[in-house]
Amino acid sequence: MSKNNNSHDDEKIFEFLKSINFSQIKDTTLVKTALTHSSYIKENKGKFNENEYNERLEFLGDAVLKLCTSDYLYKFYPDSKEGDLSKIRSTLVSDSMLSKLAMRINIDKYLLLGVNEEKNNGRTKTSTLACAFEAVLGALYILTSLECVSVFLNDLYKNDINEIEKHYAKYNSKTILQEYTQSLNKKLPLYRIIEVKGLAHDCEFKAQVEYENKILGFGVGKSKKEAQSKAAYEACLKLKLIEEDNNENDEYEKK
Repeated sequence: MSKNNNSHDDEKIFEFLKSINFSQIKDTTLVKTALTHSSYIKENKGKFNENEYNERLEFLGDAVLKLCTSDYLYKFYPDSKEGDLSKIRSTLVSDSMLSKLAMRINIDKYLLLGVNEEKNNGRTKTSTLACAFEAVLGALYILTSLECVSVFLNDLYKNDINEIEKHYAKYNSKTILQEYTQSLNKKLPLYRIIEVKGLAHDCEFKAQVEYENKILGFGVGKSKKEAQSKAAYEACLKLKLIEEDNNENDEYEKK
């Protein structure tokens, strides 16, 4: 890679860091790695170390994310039981939520992707965005402190936590349905993907959920988990386990 390209990349990383209030970081190397997808390294063999993409930082960032969210929930919900805190945390650390946060801070604009990944809409892929977000957290943790990352995350999550609490049933339909069926005879609901539409990189999935050979609900989503979650939500409504959430514009996860 030429010096000019390196300089351009550095300028973009500084721009990104300034936008998320981490302008005190002067060495962009680690943050650039956090924003580098494996496809970029593969298409530029010989110019980079094979580990100069974000999976190692994602591994670290995942642990940082779970610690920070656990700490926040433990402190601000002192009367909540462990099970309830776990359910909220599972939504907060889900790929769907993390991709939403990644878009919120414009990670999609700064990703370094290979040509083919770019053509396949890599900048909007839930898994790619979630991975990059966790990798950025890992880099910020190394370059600053756990406290700085925690403050950053808490500010990002503030409205989302309130939203999850407000629409708890919608976010946790799969758990609610599972707890219900297990209370009857310890059997689990069965989810099936019954239809897939669209191109390989831009699919729409249709799922159905069954219990004791009866179809309880259907759901459609951009991922298998989303489709399953919506099917569970429909099943919970039919079984009158929850009341309908009339805010149809809410995004919810997929656990």
